[in-house]
Amino acid sequence: MMTGLLTVAAVAIAGCSSTSTTAGSNTGSPITGGAKTSAAAEVNCSSGTLNAEGSTAQTNAITQWINDYTKHCTGATINYNPTGSGAGIKNFTAGQVDFAGSDSALNPAKGEVAAAAQRCGGSPALDLPMVTGPIAVAFKLQGVDKLTLTPDLVAKIFTGKITSWDDPALKAANSGAHLPATKITVFFRSDSSGTTENFEKYLKAAAPADYTATPAKDSSQSGFVGQGKAKSQGVAQAIGSTQGGIGYVEYSFAVQDNLSVAAIDNGSGPVELSKNSASAAAAAATVVGTGNDLSLNLDYATKAPGAYPIILVTYEIACSTYTDPAVATRVKDFLAYAATGGQAALAGLGYAPLPASLQGKVLASINTIH
Repeated sequence: MMTGLLTVAAVAIAGCSSTSTTAGSNTGSPITGGAKTSAAAEVNCSSGTLNAEGSTAQTNAITQWINDYTKHCTGATINYNPTGSGAGIKNFTAGQVDFAGSDSALNPAKGEVAAAAQRCGGSPALDLPMVTGPIAVAFKLQGVDKLTLTPDLVAKIFTGKITSWDDPALKAANSGAHLPATKITVFFRSDSSGTTENFEKYLKAAAPADYTATPAKDSSQSGFVGQGKAKSQGVAQAIGSTQGGIGYVEYSFAVQDNLSVAAIDNGSGPVELSKNSASAAAAAATVVGTGNDLSLNLDYATKAPGAYPIILVTYEIACSTYTDPAVATRVKDFLAYAATGGQAALAGLGYAPLPASLQGKVLASINTIH
Protein backbone atom coordinates (compact mmCIF):
# COMPACT_ATOMS: atom_id res chain seq x y z
CA MET A 1 0.00 0.00 0.00
CA MET A 2 1.30 3.44 -0.87
CA THR A 3 2.05 5.74 2.05
CA GLY A 4 2.20 9.51 2.31
CA LEU A 5 -0.47 9.89 -0.37
CA LEU A 6 -1.81 13.25 -1.37
CA THR A 7 -5.39 12.12 -1.89
CA VAL A 8 -8.29 14.30 -2.86
CA ALA A 9 -11.78 13.02 -3.61
CA ALA A 10 -14.33 14.91 -5.63
CA VAL A 11 -16.29 17.16 -3.30
CA ALA A 12 -18.64 19.03 -5.58
CA ILE A 13 -20.78 18.42 -8.61
CA ALA A 14 -20.19 20.79 -11.46
CA GLY A 15 -21.19 20.80 -15.09
CA CYS A 16 -18.29 19.79 -17.32
CA SER A 17 -18.00 19.86 -21.07
CA SER A 18 -15.48 19.19 -23.75
CA THR A 19 -12.59 21.54 -24.33
CA SER A 20 -11.83 22.34 -27.95
CA THR A 21 -8.13 22.36 -28.79
CA THR A 22 -5.83 23.07 -31.67
CA ALA A 23 -3.11 20.54 -32.34
CA GLY A 24 0.46 21.81 -32.36
CA SER A 25 3.26 20.37 -34.45
CA ASN A 26 6.44 18.88 -33.02
CA THR A 27 9.18 20.71 -34.92
CA GLY A 28 12.10 20.92 -32.51
CA SER A 29 12.05 24.73 -32.74
CA PRO A 30 12.67 27.00 -29.74
CA ILE A 31 9.75 27.41 -27.38
CA THR A 32 8.54 30.99 -27.10
CA GLY A 33 5.77 32.97 -25.50
CA GLY A 34 3.85 32.53 -22.29
CA ALA A 35 0.90 30.33 -21.49
CA LYS A 36 -2.49 32.00 -21.55
CA THR A 37 -4.86 29.91 -19.47
CA SER A 38 -7.93 30.34 -17.34
CA ALA A 39 -8.51 28.81 -13.95
CA ALA A 40 -12.14 28.44 -14.99
CA ALA A 41 -11.32 26.51 -18.16
CA GLU A 42 -13.86 23.83 -19.01
CA VAL A 43 -12.77 20.24 -18.47
CA ASN A 44 -13.81 16.76 -19.42
CA CYS A 45 -14.80 14.88 -16.28
CA SER A 46 -14.15 11.20 -15.63
CA SER A 47 -15.35 9.14 -12.70
CA GLY A 48 -13.10 6.63 -10.98
CA THR A 49 -9.68 6.50 -9.37
CA LEU A 50 -6.24 7.36 -10.70
CA ASN A 51 -3.01 6.50 -8.89
CA ALA A 52 0.21 8.34 -9.67
CA GLU A 53 3.65 8.68 -8.11
CA GLY A 54 6.98 10.39 -8.51
CA SER A 55 8.51 13.86 -8.51
CA THR A 56 8.46 15.72 -5.22
CA ALA A 57 9.29 18.94 -7.10
CA GLN A 58 5.78 19.03 -8.56
CA THR A 59 4.03 18.17 -5.28
CA ASN A 60 2.56 21.61 -4.72
CA ALA A 61 1.44 21.90 -8.35
CA ILE A 62 -0.25 18.54 -8.61
CA THR A 63 -1.91 18.96 -5.21
CA GLN A 64 -3.49 22.17 -6.51
CA TRP A 65 -4.53 20.48 -9.76
CA ILE A 66 -6.15 17.61 -7.88
CA ASN A 67 -8.07 19.99 -5.65
CA ASP A 68 -9.26 22.12 -8.55
CA TYR A 69 -10.07 19.24 -10.90
CA THR A 70 -12.04 17.24 -8.38
CA LYS A 71 -14.09 20.28 -7.40
CA HIS A 72 -15.39 20.25 -10.96
CA CYS A 73 -15.60 16.51 -11.51
CA THR A 74 -17.87 14.37 -9.36
CA GLY A 75 -16.75 10.83 -8.71
CA ALA A 76 -13.07 11.52 -9.48
CA THR A 77 -10.41 10.45 -6.99
CA ILE A 78 -6.74 11.07 -7.72
CA ASN A 79 -3.94 9.81 -5.49
CA TYR A 80 -0.42 11.19 -5.90
CA ASN A 81 2.48 9.78 -3.89
CA PRO A 82 5.55 12.13 -3.91
CA THR A 83 8.29 9.52 -3.58
CA GLY A 84 10.78 11.04 -6.05
CA SER A 85 11.24 10.79 -9.80
CA GLY A 86 13.20 7.54 -9.77
CA ALA A 87 10.62 5.73 -7.67
CA GLY A 88 7.81 7.11 -9.81
CA ILE A 89 9.34 5.80 -13.03
CA LYS A 90 10.11 2.45 -11.42
CA ASN A 91 6.57 1.94 -10.20
CA PHE A 92 5.05 3.20 -13.45
CA THR A 93 7.05 0.72 -15.51
CA ALA A 94 6.07 -1.98 -13.02
CA GLY A 95 2.41 -1.18 -13.66
CA GLN A 96 1.72 -0.11 -10.08
CA VAL A 97 0.55 3.42 -10.97
CA ASP A 98 -1.35 4.92 -13.90
CA PHE A 99 1.12 7.71 -14.63
CA ALA A 100 4.35 9.02 -13.16
CA GLY A 101 5.84 12.43 -12.43
CA SER A 102 9.52 12.84 -13.25
CA ASP A 103 11.91 15.79 -13.39
CA SER A 104 13.68 14.14 -16.30
CA ALA A 105 12.34 12.41 -19.39
CA LEU A 106 12.62 8.65 -19.70
CA ASN A 107 16.24 7.71 -20.37
CA PRO A 108 16.77 5.11 -23.13
CA ALA A 109 20.33 4.44 -21.97
CA LYS A 110 18.99 3.31 -18.60
CA GLY A 111 16.39 1.03 -20.19
CA GLU A 112 13.52 3.26 -19.06
CA VAL A 113 12.04 3.78 -22.52
CA ALA A 114 11.94 0.06 -23.26
CA ALA A 115 10.56 -0.80 -19.82
CA ALA A 116 7.83 1.82 -20.14
CA ALA A 117 6.82 0.54 -23.59
CA GLN A 118 6.56 -2.99 -22.21
CA ARG A 119 4.37 -1.73 -19.36
CA CYS A 120 2.18 0.05 -21.94
CA GLY A 121 1.47 -3.17 -23.83
CA GLY A 122 4.02 -2.47 -26.54
CA SER A 123 2.97 1.12 -27.22
CA PRO A 124 5.41 3.95 -26.44
CA ALA A 125 5.12 5.98 -23.27
CA LEU A 126 4.85 9.75 -23.58
CA ASP A 127 7.02 12.35 -21.83
CA LEU A 128 4.65 15.29 -21.31
CA PRO A 129 6.31 18.45 -19.92
CA MET A 130 3.82 19.99 -17.53
CA VAL A 131 5.63 22.18 -14.97
CA THR A 132 8.59 24.52 -15.27
CA GLY A 133 10.19 24.38 -11.85
CA PRO A 134 13.11 26.71 -11.15
CA ILE A 135 15.72 25.15 -8.88
CA ALA A 136 16.59 27.58 -6.12
CA VAL A 137 20.02 27.71 -4.52
CA ALA A 138 18.58 28.46 -1.09
CA PHE A 139 20.55 29.50 1.96
CA LYS A 140 20.30 30.72 5.55
CA LEU A 141 22.89 33.21 6.73
CA GLN A 142 22.34 35.74 9.49
CA GLY A 143 22.44 39.31 8.22
CA VAL A 144 22.49 38.26 4.56
CA ASP A 145 19.35 38.07 2.45
CA LYS A 146 20.86 38.84 -0.96
CA LEU A 147 23.61 36.75 -2.51
CA THR A 148 25.02 36.39 -6.01
CA LEU A 149 26.68 33.16 -7.12
CA THR A 150 28.40 32.25 -10.37
CA PRO A 151 28.41 28.68 -11.73
CA ASP A 152 31.97 28.07 -10.53
CA LEU A 153 31.13 29.33 -7.02
CA VAL A 154 28.09 27.03 -6.83
CA ALA A 155 30.21 24.09 -7.98
CA LYS A 156 32.98 24.85 -5.50
CA ILE A 157 30.55 25.15 -2.60
CA PHE A 158 28.82 21.86 -3.35
CA THR A 159 32.09 19.99 -3.90
CA GLY A 160 33.70 21.31 -0.72
CA LYS A 161 36.30 23.59 -2.31
CA ILE A 162 34.71 26.60 -0.59
CA THR A 163 33.84 25.89 3.03
CA SER A 164 33.32 29.27 4.70
CA TRP A 165 30.96 32.13 3.91
CA ASP A 166 33.75 34.69 4.17
CA ASP A 167 35.79 33.01 1.42
CA PRO A 168 37.50 35.71 -0.71
CA ALA A 169 35.86 34.41 -3.89
CA LEU A 170 32.39 34.82 -2.38
CA LYS A 171 33.28 38.30 -1.12
CA ALA A 172 34.51 39.31 -4.57
CA ALA A 173 31.16 38.34 -6.12
CA ASN A 174 29.22 40.12 -3.37
CA SER A 175 30.92 43.46 -2.75
CA GLY A 176 29.17 45.40 -0.02
CA ALA A 177 27.66 42.33 1.61
CA HIS A 178 28.80 41.36 5.11
CA LEU A 179 29.65 37.70 4.76
CA PRO A 180 30.47 36.22 8.19
CA ALA A 181 33.10 33.60 9.00
CA THR A 182 30.39 30.96 9.28
CA LYS A 183 30.91 27.38 8.19
CA ILE A 184 29.04 26.43 5.03
CA THR A 185 26.80 23.40 5.55
CA VAL A 186 25.68 21.81 2.29
CA PHE A 187 22.45 19.84 1.97
CA PHE A 188 21.52 17.65 -0.98
CA ARG A 189 18.90 15.08 -1.87
CA SER A 190 19.65 11.63 -0.48
CA ASP A 191 16.92 9.89 -2.49
CA SER A 192 16.64 9.26 -6.21
CA SER A 193 15.86 12.71 -7.52
CA GLY A 194 15.25 14.41 -10.85
CA THR A 195 15.98 17.71 -9.11
CA THR A 196 19.47 16.42 -8.34
CA GLU A 197 19.95 15.26 -11.91
CA ASN A 198 18.95 18.65 -13.34
CA PHE A 199 21.07 20.55 -10.81
CA GLU A 200 24.08 18.41 -11.73
CA LYS A 201 23.40 18.93 -15.43
CA TYR A 202 23.51 22.67 -14.81
CA LEU A 203 26.84 22.44 -13.00
CA LYS A 204 28.26 20.14 -15.68
CA ALA A 205 27.23 22.54 -18.47
CA ALA A 206 27.99 25.87 -16.80
CA ALA A 207 31.03 24.97 -14.65
CA PRO A 208 32.68 21.95 -16.30
CA ALA A 209 36.12 22.71 -14.86
CA ASP A 210 34.81 22.68 -11.29
CA TYR A 211 32.17 19.95 -11.52
CA THR A 212 33.33 16.74 -13.11
CA ALA A 213 30.92 14.15 -11.66
CA THR A 214 28.49 12.40 -13.98
CA PRO A 215 24.91 13.61 -13.45
CA ALA A 216 22.74 10.92 -11.89
CA LYS A 217 19.36 10.76 -10.22
CA ASP A 218 20.94 9.01 -7.24
CA SER A 219 22.71 11.64 -5.10
CA SER A 220 25.00 9.01 -3.61
CA GLN A 221 26.70 8.93 -7.02
CA SER A 222 27.16 12.70 -7.19
CA GLY A 223 30.22 14.72 -6.26
CA PHE A 224 28.47 16.63 -3.49
CA VAL A 225 29.75 17.07 0.04
CA GLY A 226 27.54 17.67 3.06
CA GLN A 227 24.40 16.00 4.34
CA GLY A 228 21.77 14.15 2.36
CA LYS A 229 18.12 14.73 3.16
CA ALA A 230 15.09 12.89 1.82
CA LYS A 231 12.82 14.66 -0.65
CA SER A 232 12.45 18.34 -1.41
CA GLN A 233 10.74 18.91 1.91
CA GLY A 234 13.69 17.44 3.82
CA VAL A 235 16.26 19.64 2.07
CA ALA A 236 14.21 22.81 2.53
CA GLN A 237 13.59 22.12 6.20
CA ALA A 238 17.29 21.37 6.82
CA ILE A 239 18.39 24.64 5.21
CA GLY A 240 15.85 26.63 7.19
CA SER A 241 17.00 25.18 10.50
CA THR A 242 20.76 25.50 9.93
CA GLN A 243 22.73 28.72 10.23
CA GLY A 244 25.14 28.73 7.28
CA GLY A 245 23.08 26.13 5.44
CA ILE A 246 22.79 25.97 1.66
CA GLY A 247 21.18 23.54 -0.73
CA TYR A 248 19.27 23.15 -3.97
CA VAL A 249 15.52 22.79 -3.87
CA GLU A 250 12.62 23.28 -6.25
CA TYR A 251 11.62 26.93 -5.89
CA SER A 252 8.10 26.34 -4.58
CA PHE A 253 9.60 24.74 -1.47
CA ALA A 254 11.91 27.71 -0.96
CA VAL A 255 8.86 29.97 -1.15
CA GLN A 256 6.89 27.73 1.16
CA ASP A 257 9.67 27.72 3.80
CA ASN A 258 10.55 31.45 3.38
CA LEU A 259 14.15 30.69 2.41
CA SER A 260 16.59 33.23 0.98
CA VAL A 261 17.51 32.46 -2.63
CA ALA A 262 20.73 33.35 -4.46
CA ALA A 263 20.80 35.25 -7.74
CA ILE A 264 22.76 33.42 -10.44
CA ASP A 265 25.23 35.14 -12.77
CA ASN A 266 25.84 32.88 -15.78
CA GLY A 267 27.89 35.57 -17.49
CA SER A 268 25.34 38.27 -18.28
CA GLY A 269 24.90 39.70 -14.82
CA PRO A 270 23.04 38.49 -11.71
CA VAL A 271 19.55 37.16 -12.38
CA GLU A 272 17.02 36.92 -9.57
CA LEU A 273 14.78 33.87 -9.59
CA SER A 274 11.23 34.70 -10.62
CA LYS A 275 8.40 33.36 -12.76
CA ASN A 276 9.52 35.57 -15.64
CA SER A 277 13.24 34.77 -15.41
CA ALA A 278 12.50 31.04 -15.28
CA SER A 279 10.16 31.33 -18.25
CA ALA A 280 12.90 33.14 -20.18
CA ALA A 281 15.15 30.11 -19.72
CA ALA A 282 12.36 27.65 -20.56
CA ALA A 283 11.66 29.54 -23.78
CA ALA A 284 15.11 28.50 -25.05
CA ALA A 285 14.29 24.79 -24.70
CA THR A 286 13.77 22.65 -27.80
CA VAL A 287 11.68 19.52 -28.28
CA VAL A 288 13.91 16.53 -29.03
CA GLY A 289 11.35 13.75 -28.62
CA THR A 290 9.88 12.06 -31.68
CA GLY A 291 6.24 11.61 -32.61
CA ASN A 292 4.01 12.56 -29.71
CA ASP A 293 6.83 12.34 -27.17
CA LEU A 294 7.83 15.80 -25.95
CA SER A 295 11.11 15.33 -24.12
CA LEU A 296 13.08 18.59 -24.08
CA ASN A 297 16.64 19.78 -24.32
CA LEU A 298 17.34 22.56 -21.79
CA ASP A 299 20.16 25.08 -22.28
CA TYR A 300 21.65 25.14 -18.77
CA ALA A 301 24.59 27.27 -19.90
CA THR A 302 22.44 30.03 -21.40
CA LYS A 303 23.76 33.57 -21.08
CA ALA A 304 20.53 35.15 -22.27
CA PRO A 305 19.97 38.37 -20.31
CA GLY A 306 17.27 37.98 -17.69
CA ALA A 307 17.18 34.17 -17.93
CA TYR A 308 17.50 32.23 -14.68
CA PRO A 309 19.44 29.17 -15.88
CA ILE A 310 18.84 26.51 -13.21
CA ILE A 311 15.48 25.07 -14.13
CA LEU A 312 13.87 21.69 -14.43
CA VAL A 313 10.84 20.58 -16.34
CA THR A 314 8.64 18.05 -14.64
CA TYR A 315 7.06 15.54 -17.00
CA GLU A 316 3.96 13.46 -16.54
CA ILE A 317 4.81 10.09 -18.03
CA ALA A 318 1.82 8.25 -19.43
CA CYS A 319 1.08 5.43 -21.86
CA SER A 320 0.05 6.40 -25.37
CA THR A 321 -2.23 3.35 -25.26
CA TYR A 322 -3.65 1.78 -22.09
CA THR A 323 -4.95 -1.75 -21.90
CA ASP A 324 -7.97 -0.41 -19.98
CA PRO A 325 -9.81 2.29 -21.99
CA ALA A 326 -11.40 3.69 -18.82
CA VAL A 327 -7.97 4.38 -17.32
CA ALA A 328 -6.89 6.01 -20.59
CA THR A 329 -9.88 8.36 -20.43
CA ARG A 330 -9.21 9.31 -16.80
CA VAL A 331 -5.53 10.00 -17.47
CA LYS A 332 -6.34 11.97 -20.62
CA ASP A 333 -8.99 14.12 -18.96
CA PHE A 334 -6.95 14.97 -15.87
CA LEU A 335 -3.75 15.76 -17.77
CA ALA A 336 -5.66 17.88 -20.29
CA TYR A 337 -6.92 19.99 -17.39
CA ALA A 338 -3.41 20.25 -15.92
CA ALA A 339 -2.04 21.46 -19.27
CA THR A 340 -4.74 24.12 -19.69
CA GLY A 341 -6.68 25.56 -16.76
CA GLY A 342 -4.22 24.07 -14.27
CA GLN A 343 -1.40 26.24 -15.60
CA ALA A 344 -3.03 29.39 -14.24
CA ALA A 345 -2.31 28.39 -10.64
CA LEU A 346 1.40 27.72 -11.08
CA ALA A 347 2.85 31.22 -10.72
CA GLY A 348 1.34 31.65 -7.28
CA LEU A 349 2.93 28.39 -6.17
CA GLY A 350 6.48 29.27 -7.23
CA TYR A 351 6.43 27.62 -10.66
CA ALA A 352 6.40 29.03 -14.18
CA PRO A 353 3.55 28.13 -16.57
CA LEU A 354 4.29 26.40 -19.85
CA PRO A 355 5.21 28.72 -22.74
CA ALA A 356 2.21 28.93 -25.09
CA SER A 357 3.81 27.13 -28.04
CA LEU A 358 4.78 24.19 -25.84
CA GLN A 359 1.38 24.13 -24.17
CA GLY A 360 -0.28 23.55 -27.52
CA LYS A 361 2.03 20.65 -28.30
CA VAL A 362 1.42 19.07 -24.90
CA LEU A 363 -2.33 19.25 -25.29
CA ALA A 364 -2.16 17.79 -28.79
CA SER A 365 -0.10 14.87 -27.47
CA ILE A 366 -2.46 14.28 -24.53
CA ASN A 367 -5.39 14.15 -26.95
CA THR A 368 -3.83 11.10 -28.66
CA ILE A 369 -3.93 8.99 -25.46
CA HIS A 370 -6.36 6.11 -25.77
